[in-house]
Amino acid sequence: PGKKVLIVYAHQEPKSFNGSLLKIAVEELTKQGCSVTVSDLYAMQFEPRATRNDIVGHLHNSEEFNYGVETWEAYKRGGLSKDLVEEQRKVQEADLLIFQFPLFWFSMPAILKGWMDRVLVQGFAYDLSKSYDGGLLQ
Repeated sequence: PGKKVLIVYAHQEPKSFNGSLLKIAVEELTKQGCSVTVSDLYAMQFEPRATRNDIVGHLHNSEEFNYGVETWEAYKRGGLSKDLVEEQRKVQEADLLIFQFPLFWFSMPAILKGWMDRVLVQGFAYDLSKSYDGGLLQ
């Protein structure tokens, strides 16, 4: 079977240059036998803000909120919000990950930065003791 491809797409307008690149990528990859999934962040109304809402159930430290620590602990116990678990599943299943976005002030749009901040949490995407050849998302 062909590769599984996840395209994380961050543009508001399907008729834009980025929209055209997305369409061509999906068509070409499909022609090559790949199965393609698109996370269209604007269409999904993806929440870019990293907040306490990302953690379901109890907090590791209810006295002082630390997003990195809380999402790491929540990931380990299966306590991340549904939208994050769904995006992580897509990333985990993918053989190839493509980010399609316009440059805004020499960087990615905030919605995509929010996707990275919220989805690629410690324990899932990286672990400080496992890097390079031993990294989590090889």
